[in-house]
Order: sequence, then structure tokens, then C-alpha cells
Amino acid sequence: MNVETNFTRHADALEDSVDFEAARKKRRTIIIAAIMGVIIVAVLASRFLGGGNSPAAETEAARQAPRVTVIVPGSNMVDSVISATGSLAARRDMPVGAVGEGGMVTRVFVEAGDWVRAGQILASVDRQVQSQQSETLSAQIRIAEADARLAQNELERAKTLAERGFISKADIDRKSAQRDAAVARLNVARAQFGENRARIGRLDIRAPASGLILARNVEPGQVVAGSGAVLFRIAKDGEMEMRAQLAEADLAKLTVGASAKVTPVGAATAFTGRVWQLPPVIDPASRQGMVRIALPYAKEIRPGGFATASLSSGSAMAPLLPESAVQSDEKGNYVFVIDAGNKVSRRPVKVGNVSDEGITIVSGLNGQEQVVLSAGAFLNEGEAVIPVRKTGN
Repeated sequence: MNVETNFTRHADALEDSVDFEAARKKRRTIIIAAIMGVIIVAVLASRFLGGGNSPAAETEAARQAPRVTVIVPGSNMVDSVISATGSLAARRDMPVGAVGEGGMVTRVFVEAGDWVRAGQILASVDRQVQSQQSETLSAQIRIAEADARLAQNELERAKTLAERGFISKADIDRKSAQRDAAVARLNVARAQFGENRARIGRLDIRAPASGLILARNVEPGQVVAGSGAVLFRIAKDGEMEMRAQLAEADLAKLTVGASAKVTPVGAATAFTGRVWQLPPVIDPASRQGMVRIALPYAKEIRPGGFATASLSSGSAMAPLLPESAVQSDEKGNYVFVIDAGNKVSRRPVKVGNVSDEGITIVSGLNGQEQVVLSAGAFLNEGEAVIPVRKTGN
């Protein structure tokens, strides 16, 4: 009985072991098949979606490349412009001071910013002492006139008596000398009076020329003397100028009369001027010289201020690009051009004049390249693109 039971249990265990081994082999076969399927799918996907150099893959990649607008600038006749910075000043800055004996200022008639004409009184100095001297000299003139009249009358009476033989010729000569001396004393008195009047006139501080008052450095009650102290500054005829330092290479390109556009700092308007003086010498230390640009009066042009200028130095053939095509970074200015393989290439350039028409390219382009018009900041060098030529405006 026990033998049969043990045999049955052993047979059942053997049967279970055979079933387990078969199941394990089956699972292994399924896993291997699944792995092979995944590998096959991956290989097929790589071939169809982007693998290899198949024409279909290349066509798809080209179709997905970004489109960029390009422009071929060519060469245009553009003005050659030299940029400069400098300070503003009066073209003729005229200092005005007291020229007389001086004294206490009684009145000031003008303020900074006023326009004056030549000879206009700017300020007056006290003249009480000079006025008294003028009265004294005026009285001396009247005395001298009376003496001269008396001497003339005596001479005429003496001539009448001489004709009748009552006096000699010597008496006539003496009377003539007395008359001449009286006339001379009268002339001296008149000259002294005129001198005093001139001194009084010099107590009026006058404008030497018409122009704009730039500065007023005197107030009533102030004591002034003819020592050269500047009481007023006048811009003759209101004419202004810009003084710019330029390198000698740039100076060689300019001529007197060259036009210039001057923009004061903070002003929205550029003023047209002309070069009226080129430096006769060059600073040996800085290798620069001062160019003076004449400007008409404008309230935005204030002496002592700072300004930028664009000076025309002739015309030349050069590419002209819109501002959107020119990029800049720490390496300098550059543009993106499209090469024969429709790939983006960075090209360093040197820019010149910036105007409403665009930016002049001094060097770096010959004008026949396809230049990316805009969106350069979103492109990378070497990136494949589809160039689209700009048409119209």
C-alpha cells in the first residue's frame, strides 16, 4: 500500500517538472521573438525616417529647412562719410569788458540770450566825477571863446587905426599874435572837453558787433576797471560751429566747403553745416587736427555742448544694405550670406555711413552675395535654409 502511494507521488512530481520546463522554453521563445521584432521595426524605421543617404530622406530634410528672405545688394553710388564727435562753440566768441577808467556799475541792460546790435549799450558805469569835469571844461571853453572874440575885435580896431597912421605895423603884429593865442587856447579847451566826453562815453559798455549774448558776468553795484575782466561774451551774428578732432588720414579726404550733418546731444534734428576751416598743423602726439564746421544759429546749438557729425568726403561705389541685414556682437559687425550649398555663412563687414537709405558696407562684400535680409539672430552658421529672393520694395 505504501509502495503504490510513493510511486504515484513520484510520477506526479516528474510530470510537473516536465510541464514547467516546457513552459519556460515557450516563454524564452516568445521573448526572443519579441526582441527580434523590435530590432526589425527599429531598422525599418531608421531606413524610412532618416537613415542613410536615400533620396527620399534628403528630399524630406530639404523640404523641412527654414525659408529665409535674401537680398543681392549690388553696388550703388553712395556718399563717402566721415563720422566725428566734438564740442559746440560760437564761431566768433567776442569777450567784452570795461575800456574806460572804470567805476561802479549803475545799470545792466541785457541778459544772457538777448540779441544786441553793434554799438548797443550793455551796461553803464557811474560818471558823477566825469560829469563835473565836463562842466568845468565847458566853462573854460566859454572863457576861451570870449578871449578869442576880444582879441579879434582889438585886432580889427588896430587895423583901422593903422590905416589912419595912429599906430605902427608892429602894434598890428602884436595884436594878431594875441588873437592867434586866444584862438589856440579856445581849441585846447575844446579838445579837453572832447576828451572828457569820450571818457564819459567809454563808461558805457557797448557791444562791439551785432550778435547773441552768451554770458553776463556783471551786476549793478559791482566795481569794474579797465583791467581786461570779461563782463559779457557775444557770439558775433549768432554764428555757431562744431570743433571736431579728426585723424590725419580723414583730414586728407576733406576740403573747405564740404557739407556736414551735425546732431547735438539730446536733439532730434540734424543741422546742416559746412567745413570752413581745416587745421594748418597736426598734433604730433595724437596725429589729429581740429576741423571747424560752421553752423547757423539754432536754440538747440548751445556752446559748450557735445555733438556728432557726419562729414561728406565724396562719393564711391559700395553695397548698401537695410539695417535689418547687419548684425553685431563682441566680434564686430557681420552679415549672414547663403553659399552655393544653401547653407548659412557668417561674413564680417565694415560699415560706413548710416542713412535713411540703409547702411553702406565699406568692406567685406562685393555686392553679388545673397545676404539674409532679416531674422539673422535666429540662424546658425552652417544651417541649411531655403533662400527666397526679395522682390519689389
